[in-house]
Amino acid sequence: MRYKVDKSLIKFSHIFNDAGYSCYLVGGAVRNLSMGLLVSDYDFATDARPEDVIRLFRKVIPTGIKHGTVTVLFSQHQLEVTTFRTDGDYSDLRRPDKVHFTPSIFEDLKRRDFTINSMAYDLVTGEWLDPHDGKKDIKLKTIRAIGLPLERFQEDALRIMRGCRFAAQLEFNIEAETLSGMTEKASNLAAVSAERIRDELEKILKAEKPSIAFHIMSETGVLDAVLPELAACRGIEQKGFHSFDVFEHSLYSCDGAPAANPEVRLAALLHDIGKPAALDHDELGIPTFYNHEKISVEISRKIIQRFKFPKAFEAHVLLLIEHHMFNYQPEWTDSAVRRFIAKTGLVNLDNLFMLRRADQFGMAGIRIDSQNLKELQTRVEAVLEADHAFTIRDLNINGNTLNIKAGIPKGPVMGIILEFLLETVLDDPSQNREDLLLKLADNFYKDRINPEG
Repeated sequence: MRYKVDKSLIKFSHIFNDAGYSCYLVGGAVRNLSMGLLVSDYDFATDARPEDVIRLFRKVIPTGIKHGTVTVLFSQHQLEVTTFRTDGDYSDLRRPDKVHFTPSIFEDLKRRDFTINSMAYDLVTGEWLDPHDGKKDIKLKTIRAIGLPLERFQEDALRIMRGCRFAAQLEFNIEAETLSGMTEKASNLAAVSAERIRDELEKILKAEKPSIAFHIMSETGVLDAVLPELAACRGIEQKGFHSFDVFEHSLYSCDGAPAANPEVRLAALLHDIGKPAALDHDELGIPTFYNHEKISVEISRKIIQRFKFPKAFEAHVLLLIEHHMFNYQPEWTDSAVRRFIAKTGLVNLDNLFMLRRADQFGMAGIRIDSQNLKELQTRVEAVLEADHAFTIRDLNINGNTLNIKAGIPKGPVMGIILEFLLETVLDDPSQNREDLLLKLADNFYKDRINPEG
């Protein structure tokens, strides 16, 4: 059977064949083609050496030439090309100390992680190679290590995380011996760099149901090695509307967040991570978690920094966690709605509402049509249509004007007065006029800041 691919990729393969080399599409691209899934990255294996590939193409980046890998820029594609190889020892549990080039594609396929990733496809001839029955395991919806699982995971501990990720992405089960090997070698993940683990976590968060991966991570001990703070949420019972403990609630909240929004996804996973530390009981013995959102922010900050997420990403996620406990009531005044917008930030509102919906989904694993949330969104939209001020920048006056026209000195005092003016305008938007703000500022300065002149 021939699979439909971009014609430029077939042309790319022809260049190898015409020069006397073999060239196979390998890895996840082959797996996804066989499953009818979208292919985003194309990796090739060839008997051509890196220096041969460099001679064949005009634009080649030596991305991993020590291990036989180069990246070819070809017809709008970035194609990773690796010479057929066998691997030496993995002393750092990450990459082989040495690689040995081989003329055999079959030897190359032996070194890969799972059977579903060890197939090869010749785009020119249509030849399909499947020496480890990857197609069979795809039909069985099974993740199975090639050869001896303990050897595969001893070579590269990150393969354990990859197994969890593939299980979530494909919604496959993990074969028993492979699962046992993952469990036995889970502690080796301590030797893997934070960046590599972060990359796997990001991919897990994009799956339809990240909870599949996190359940496997919990079962195998991977979670204790990688995210012990989340593991600590297991068995922390909740009452009220909650059907699950904090751990299960966190996983289902993550499932309930939009897969295309990594900030909300991670915030949903971590939003209650401070509950074990905040746990107390009232006079009836019912568990309470007062101020858990503040503790969750601090724990999440350490997690996010440990995995070296970008600073802007960190700030957005922490803000969502900090404000996820907002408690709207229909009795809120318009002023209260404006203050809510000002406090959380206009640009964060959509994500905050997504997080609230995910949090509600995580309570019982079902979508909840929250009338309160709908009403708050409607009221926010009405306030926004009125074009009110929500930040100091929205005031119809600035520090220079206050300095020149009201004689207010620049410095900390100016900041205090601008905050006062914003609070006034949040209460009464009609005050957002330069003449009125100047008068308010002048009175505030003379009465509160400098009463003796």
